[in-house]
Amino acid sequence: MDPPGYNCFVDRDKMDATIQDLGPKELSCTELQELKQLARQGYWARSYTLRGKVYQRLIRDIPCRTVTPDASVYSDIVGKIVGKHSSGSLPLPEFVDNTQVPSYCLNTRGEGAVRKILLCIANQFPDVSFCPALPAVVALLLHYSIDEAECFEKACRILACNDPSKKLIDQSFLAFESSCMTFGDLVNKYCQAAHKLMVAVSEDVLQVYADWQRWLFGELPLNYFARVFDVFLVEGYKVLYRVALAILKFFHKVRAGQPLESDNVKQDIRTFVKDIAKTVSPEKLLEKAFAIRLFSRKEIQLLQMANEKALKQKGITVKQKRQFVHLAVHAENFHSEIVGVKEMRDIWSWVPERFALCQPLLLFSSLQHGYSLTRFYFQCEGHEPTLLLIKTTQKEVCGAYLSTDWSERNKFGGKLGFFGTGECFVFRLQPEVQRYEWVVIKHPELTKPVSLESTTILSSPCHSVSSDPADRLSPFLAARHFNLPSKTESLFMAGGNDCLIIGGGGGQALYIDGDLNRGRTGHCDTFNNQPLCSENFLIAAVEAWGFQDPDTQ
Repeated sequence: MDPPGYNCFVDRDKMDATIQDLGPKELSCTELQELKQLARQGYWARSYTLRGKVYQRLIRDIPCRTVTPDASVYSDIVGKIVGKHSSGSLPLPEFVDNTQVPSYCLNTRGEGAVRKILLCIANQFPDVSFCPALPAVVALLLHYSIDEAECFEKACRILACNDPSKKLIDQSFLAFESSCMTFGDLVNKYCQAAHKLMVAVSEDVLQVYADWQRWLFGELPLNYFARVFDVFLVEGYKVLYRVALAILKFFHKVRAGQPLESDNVKQDIRTFVKDIAKTVSPEKLLEKAFAIRLFSRKEIQLLQMANEKALKQKGITVKQKRQFVHLAVHAENFHSEIVGVKEMRDIWSWVPERFALCQPLLLFSSLQHGYSLTRFYFQCEGHEPTLLLIKTTQKEVCGAYLSTDWSERNKFGGKLGFFGTGECFVFRLQPEVQRYEWVVIKHPELTKPVSLESTTILSSPCHSVSSDPADRLSPFLAARHFNLPSKTESLFMAGGNDCLIIGGGGGQALYIDGDLNRGRTGHCDTFNNQPLCSENFLIAAVEAWGFQDPDTQ
């Protein structure tokens, strides 16, 4: 008699070649920490028998809605829904977005069963409007289920999870798109070399990152995807981000020295993932994934919520179907005395994704408005965030992304005081490109996050500003949410009548005088940066840019 999960839906030859049933047959531990370690180590990965039992147990323990469809519901509805159609000709539900159903080790009957199960799920979950990951999840679960009804019940429990702290699978375009934006933010911070390559070879890097879930739910071979799913069921959604970041790191390592055509980048990554066994083992992939030091689950959840908020303010709804939301800097509408379109697109690829949805809006130009810091503040107040660009008389170009409205300087009663959040960064473009972020991003060991339970979500997208000062601080990277060893690691931006300062502590990343005529740059503790140009420089031009919602243009 076949063991559970190795039944009439599976191609025996393919399954045996992928996963030999050689491992332990029982799992006795109940502690979460021990389960995490066993999942990461692949304790049940070599036994399809044990993996089937573990999946059954982990999914059974998912907290769900009071009324969640089970195996008996499937038995009642499958005949009515499938009707006289042959399983191979069944249409896919609209919410899977024409996603190809991965076959993994399923035989023809198994592939048809996946379609039947998806149609029955669509019948029972009318609120699911966009879920392209579901075909891969159902296909995987069918390998480890006794029959279609059991697989249906497992998938339903994953969809019906009602624990707000345990996100499992995106079920709307709004959630999916905000996850893509969050992934882009994480790549920007933790995979900078790969991000630089993607920006160089892609017209719209955000569209490349919008493919990240497909790498996991569709392109990964079964033995890799199953290992990821093992850990995902124990630790949740954050695991998916980690593995996708690791995939991008390995892709960059393999392809960095080879030419890439911009039109083929998405396909190149898909092909790399499909053939990942040529490059790295499942163990090495997970090892790399968990070596990436991300911020806490709570902070990533807040970042996801902030991106979702930005999308809602652009009119994206829970019921929204897929649409094109990412926009590059429009060449025909862009003119700067300091940078060209390509350079501005490079800068745009660095900013948080909720603002990368916006178009650059020129707020201040020294060549138009004069060399006056007072006029600079007047033009910039009411806009958040802003981008500062400086061109020196030696044709050096540098600048800063500034997270907070310059009007915050008024809180200090005329005295010079620092404000802003850890999303600020400084950069140089000429003679070479280099970005310097908040030192805590690269060295989180400097601090321990404090409670975020009562944190207000991030600032509004583009140029609108909340009346609540707390709402203008990023809970993802706001200094007030961290126990820092000293204040020098959080001196982001300061402005007075006589000068403007970016970055502090042991020096200043940028200092500009009140006449916008002279400046200096050096190392500072906040960004741990090198000088952004000549240490003492004369200014040829200064510009400040805001972020405009294209819908309001």
